[in-house]
Amino acid sequence: MADFPSKVSTETSVSQPHSSQPARMAGPITVQLDVSFIKSIPGILMVVEMLLGLIQWALIASVNYGWAPAFIWVMFVAVGLWITTTILYVMTLFSIQQRLTGLPWPILVGRETFALLLKAFGAFVTLAYGASTFFSFLSWREDGGSPPTTTVPT
Repeated sequence: MADFPSKVSTETSVSQPHSSQPARMAGPITVQLDVSFIKSIPGILMVVEMLLGLIQWALIASVNYGWAPAFIWVMFVAVGLWITTTILYVMTLFSIQQRLTGLPWPILVGRETFALLLKAFGAFVTLAYGASTFFSFLSWREDGGSPPTTTVPT
């Protein structure tokens, strides 16, 4: 018990974190243009999606909303998905997703593509109506292309 004071240290210390370096992104921050993505099928498809989406929401914006408030929701979805596609395209083009390793990129892109597919069912219906109109026009031309002689059924 006589050697007790010599074995005890009275100095205090502050606990240090495991690493003295602050958390950082993986790698230095540099802008790198991925030219191979521009020429790839997913890159080309995203450009087509952005162009068609821009045309789509421009056409929706030209509609008078007074008689159908549901168009506001359609506009929200169209613009939201267009913005999401544009952001994902830019992030992939500049390889930002490689620096943010904590996010599951294939799942994020898959969710966005699935949402676009759900929105694209409206396009399939429009194509079906267009095809029906085309075949009705062909049938009308086969009948001589003239208006009916009577408009009242007998």
